[in-house]
Amino acid sequence: MKNIKIKASLFAILMAFALSCDKDFLNTKPLDKISSAATWGDGALSEAFIFNVYSFLGYGGFEEQALAAYTDEAMFTHAGRNINTFTEGTESPNNLGWESDTYKWSTMYLAIRQANVALENLPKATFTDAVLKDKLMGEAYFLRAYYYHQLLRFYGGVPLISKAYGLDEDYSAPRNTYDECVKFIVSDLDNASKLLDGKPNIAGRASKLAAMSLKARVLLYAASDLHDGPTVKAKSSILGSYPNLDLIAYPSGDRAARWNAAKVAAKAALDAGVGYKMALSAPVSAEEGRNNYMSIALGGQSAVGDPSAAVELIFQRTHTALYTQEDNWPLGGIHYGINNGPNGYHNWAGNTPIQNLVDDYEMMDGSKFDWSKKEHKTAPYDNRDPRFYATVLYDGATWKPRPSDVAGLDPANQIQTGYYDDGKGGRINGIDTRESAIENWNGSRTHYYTRKFIDPNPALADNQSSAQVIPWPFIRYTELALSYAEACIETGDEAEALKWINRIRFRAGMPAVADKGTALRDRLRNERRIELVYEEHRYHDARRWMIPATTVGRGIKSINVDAKLKAGAKAPAIYKYDKSLYDYTYTVEDNTSNETRKWTDKMYYRALSRDEVKRNTKLVQNPGHEQ
Repeated sequence: MKNIKIKASLFAILMAFALSCDKDFLNTKPLDKISSAATWGDGALSEAFIFNVYSFLGYGGFEEQALAAYTDEAMFTHAGRNINTFTEGTESPNNLGWESDTYKWSTMYLAIRQANVALENLPKATFTDAVLKDKLMGEAYFLRAYYYHQLLRFYGGVPLISKAYGLDEDYSAPRNTYDECVKFIVSDLDNASKLLDGKPNIAGRASKLAAMSLKARVLLYAASDLHDGPTVKAKSSILGSYPNLDLIAYPSGDRAARWNAAKVAAKAALDAGVGYKMALSAPVSAEEGRNNYMSIALGGQSAVGDPSAAVELIFQRTHTALYTQEDNWPLGGIHYGINNGPNGYHNWAGNTPIQNLVDDYEMMDGSKFDWSKKEHKTAPYDNRDPRFYATVLYDGATWKPRPSDVAGLDPANQIQTGYYDDGKGGRINGIDTRESAIENWNGSRTHYYTRKFIDPNPALADNQSSAQVIPWPFIRYTELALSYAEACIETGDEAEALKWINRIRFRAGMPAVADKGTALRDRLRNERRIELVYEEHRYHDARRWMIPATTVGRGIKSINVDAKLKAGAKAPAIYKYDKSLYDYTYTVEDNTSNETRKWTDKMYYRALSRDEVKRNTKLVQNPGHEQ
């Protein structure tokens, strides 16, 4: 490749198609010093080029600001990050809400350009290892498909570019239809599946099963309400009146066939893999269910190189020296723990669970939690779905030993997000509240903290270091099972759907269900909500089901925990959770301290920036954002 220099002000597609291998973004040395001929004449250098294409995966979902904060899973604690621009529906082409580089328009096209370079050069590469060449080609097809699927699900139809543009070419390109994008992505994934067939599975790299699984996801989305033109017109005036409906949906066509395609794709992927503890005929114990869920979240069920073994994590972001966007890839849950853990552990309480999520965890018997029931209201954290205890830290939950400077205030190692009677007419502020004596600037506003993805090692009180790498789950087997069950419901095969829903529940220690019709669809949706929480599915699921008015639109609920000493009881010298000494009162409250959430249908799709549209006049703006 020739050296190419460009101006920073050029629009995103030009950036994506005009940068060369000589730029700094190629992190794998010595690619910034060598010629194209050398790169494609050497297997190791060609592989290093593909590692760079992987680098655009970034941290996966292990970022300081999580996509969960755009949903009814979490609230972002710290103001001024442009989260509310989305959740309050004020985003515009001139005022974009927070965007992650894992789906941002300009970044994705940089990634796609690199995949295109690889796909153009690998067929004529002169190194002799044919197996490696096929594997790298398969990975390039998969990654291009993955990055296009990211664009598609955030922005709708996008320009499909299948070559690496040179400096003097016309970079402007119109958006392709939703249907064209789906077909392009599926074609890439079919190519990836063929090329990766029989190749060994390597953690963190694409495989045939990963390609099959991503295809199932893309087809599931394509069959959903948000992409069916007649449904869109019936449910949203903003989307339904959009003159370019084919950019975001199928204006017409056989929706039943789309659901069947999703079902077939999901089943094929399920049959090609082996899920972790997915063949149980009865629920495990509550303790085992909690441990199963924790083990999966910590990356403990991922086989490498053995296609017969249980592989829960089908495609993951894991720590490797071979490819990384930054020098300090945060060892999964380590930095995630710092970002999201309790302030009483010197963590930052970034993306905290909201009461809306907590209330959707079932009771152990499979019934719904209900604040109107006295036994639920007085003990809301008792006898809940075991996955709750592996996901959420709540007042009184046992956690790690405190850091040395805090240990004297909490020798019991319990989360303190409430306010407790001091026996002298005053109150004790919990160590993990915003009024904490430890750190009062970064406590949870909802009185919950995230437990999932955080290393429970008691030696890591402040989550500053770890020998364990916690991977980010881009695709896992259970998502496939839930997608298959959903497609079964929509094609009338309820018995098959129940079989897979109950397999997931049994592994978690939850009882079987036997719902039918609408109740079964609701159960499936809640099961998906609970099982895949914080894995960046809820944002897309709520939109494709066209229910965000009842998710984001519900606003944020938080909990207030107040403990009064029982009559005649004496306050201990050091507070700890104790129902024999205190009566606990739990009050649900609306929380508008950072956001006053509402839903507007223009937020189904992210706005294309004003600069982007000006620089590429062939781009059409998304519905509701046209100004």
